[in-house]
Amino acid sequence: MQRISPDLLVQAYAQGVFPMADSRESADVFWVDPQLRGVLPLDGFHLSRSLRRTIRRAPFDISFDRDFDGVIAGCADRDETWINDEIAASYGLLHRSGLAHSIELWDEDGALAGGVYGVSLGAAFFGESMFSRRRDASKIALAYLVDRLQSCGYRLFDTQFITPHLASLGGVEISRAEYRKRLAAALSERAQFRADLPIPTPDQLVQRMTQTS
Repeated sequence: MQRISPDLLVQAYAQGVFPMADSRESADVFWVDPQLRGVLPLDGFHLSRSLRRTIRRAPFDISFDRDFDGVIAGCADRDETWINDEIAASYGLLHRSGLAHSIELWDEDGALAGGVYGVSLGAAFFGESMFSRRRDASKIALAYLVDRLQSCGYRLFDTQFITPHLASLGGVEISRAEYRKRLAAALSERAQFRADLPIPTPDQLVQRMTQTS
């Protein structure tokens, strides 16, 4: 299997392009440059009252970069996926080079309940995929991820596309031209993804997200 090199992935993301496969079994990868791009404004995350209550119950343990491969496997574990073996292996290499990161949510029994992974360049974070095996797990993961991106100085959170799920959390759709403008600005700045920062308590997270939304 020929993998997409980390250098090629970095070059592609810097130009606003990302890879996908038709299915898990597909041997081919194609490159995507959407006319309309999804972004999640870091100061516009919508924390509903019900989600605040769920976060405060602290149903999951939170970690960053603890099980990157497990998160990719969770994202690919569905009937239809664009993550084939080549993509999974290539992003694993990117993670080990320090440019791809994950957030994990853990059940009390130590099983992965949900997570998100993505790519970091400059002050831009490109959210690749997320999964949820428990109710609200992906929403909670995104809330903690947005908080981490804010804390680390990021300026752009690219979600690639907009789904009803992302729109309910504050995601918006912008034109390709506007996206490239924001991408260029974010790439001109520097941010460092810090997996080692303390995890905020549920009350701290809710307070922070309420202040910035």
